[in-house]
Amino acid sequence: MQSITVFCGSSSGSKPIYAAQATLLGKTLAQRGITVIYGGAQVGLMGAVADGALAEGGEVIGVIPGFLGRKEIAHTGLSELIVVESMHARKQRMNELCSGAIALPGGFGTLEELFEMLTWAQLGLHQKPIGILNVDGYYDELIRLLKSMVSNGLLRKSNHDMVLVDETIAGLLQQMEDYQPPQEKKWMTSSQT
Repeated sequence: MQSITVFCGSSSGSKPIYAAQATLLGKTLAQRGITVIYGGAQVGLMGAVADGALAEGGEVIGVIPGFLGRKEIAHTGLSELIVVESMHARKQRMNELCSGAIALPGGFGTLEELFEMLTWAQLGLHQKPIGILNVDGYYDELIRLLKSMVSNGLLRKSNHDMVLVDETIAGLLQQMEDYQPPQEKKWMTSSQT
């Protein structure tokens, strides 16, 4: 993989391990020569990912809506900062730039970004690996919910299996390298993909 989009909180959360793992993820991606694409902020877990990668000489591209940049949370030390019109444009641009995505702990925005990427994959709009770094069990309840969606007939098992989960960075990156997208497309014919 040449580039990975990282979705994560603009807050640091209540456990120091969240920021520590965010920093380590940034460092690890940079050490592997993988460009980090992220939301462009200097605060919270977002800033920790960027700073970790930059400390190792990595390339870090931030994508931020203009209204957030004006609130002075934009990171000023990035390889590149792309300013877009809206939150939706941010997600589109981050998807265009990456060859895979990882979700760290975060709030509404992180979940919304993660699930939009998964929905696009489910519809056959991309075939990129999407991972959850389950730091200190943060996503345990979400993982249970996804299994419940399958058992209740509202999510195909093949689509559930698109969600790669690991508690370690190395394990998650290996799963992403080995990822094979599902063959069936939800409601899409071959002429539409």
